[in-house]
Amino acid sequence: MSTTPPRQATPFTSTGWSLGDIVVRRVDEIELPRQTGPWLLPDATKEVLDEAPWLRPDFADADVPRLASHSFAVEAGGLRIVVDTGIGNDKSRANPAWNGLDTDFAERLAAAGFPPESVDLVITTHLHTDHVGWNTRLVGEDWVPTFPNARYLTSRTEWDHWAATDLDEARRQMFRDSVTPVRDAGQYGLVDVPERGHEVAAGVFLVPAPGHTPGQVAVELRGNDRRALITGDSIHHPVQLSHPHVNSCVDIDAAQAVRTRRRLLDALADTDALLLGTHFPQPTAGTVRRENDRYRLLAEHGSEIPTTAA
Repeated sequence: MSTTPPRQATPFTSTGWSLGDIVVRRVDEIELPRQTGPWLLPDATKEVLDEAPWLRPDFADADVPRLASHSFAVEAGGLRIVVDTGIGNDKSRANPAWNGLDTDFAERLAAAGFPPESVDLVITTHLHTDHVGWNTRLVGEDWVPTFPNARYLTSRTEWDHWAATDLDEARRQMFRDSVTPVRDAGQYGLVDVPERGHEVAAGVFLVPAPGHTPGQVAVELRGNDRRALITGDSIHHPVQLSHPHVNSCVDIDAAQAVRTRRRLLDALADTDALLLGTHFPQPTAGTVRRENDRYRLLAEHGSEIPTTAA
């Protein structure tokens, strides 16, 4: 009997948000298993969720937070940009929910107007397994860059941290199949990201978001009508708006993660800027409002935006 998970297929969508001269679309990979929430965010208990009734039904069920894996496909300055590449297909992973996936993510990306050869830039918010998986695809017995014409970017601080870390076997495997082949192809570039941010394309800025990892970045999109922030894992789930002290079990520096989260939320609060959560389940986006010395998300569903020919 095959142990490979069946291909997960649902109707193609191209849900997106227009910021004026920048368009951003969500490209779905998978909804993460229900047990992911209690494992990843152990302090996000039912009692904590109950204190933020606005989380249900979209972002939590009766007892646990809901999470998803997706990428964001951005059109800006005439470029096609993919922010984070999910878990990937055919990857050998210690986490059973991520092992040997066979999803239609690549088809979804193409349906959104981003066939792999058309992508100009791939931004890696941080070098974790569920953010680099579609960096590569399996061709025969070799892992090759999925986006052959793209420049891949991550922060120099992030790269240097992992280069100096004694990796366990699971993380070494991730680097072997999803990071090193891109580096060996000469496609990975490292960016110094100052506090004010670094512009990598017209209106697309990498901004520091340390804590979850030392060199994590968030991605700020400055359209001529509206602004948006793609979180990476600085905010895993909307419960962290109501309770910014709730940390991920894999945050490297928990105190710094809380400081980063509060800084980002404070800058967004009571503006029309969109928060786009890298692991938020649908509807994925919303505006941030202050509420009783906390924050909440006013969900904003995307719309079907026509794709642009590659």
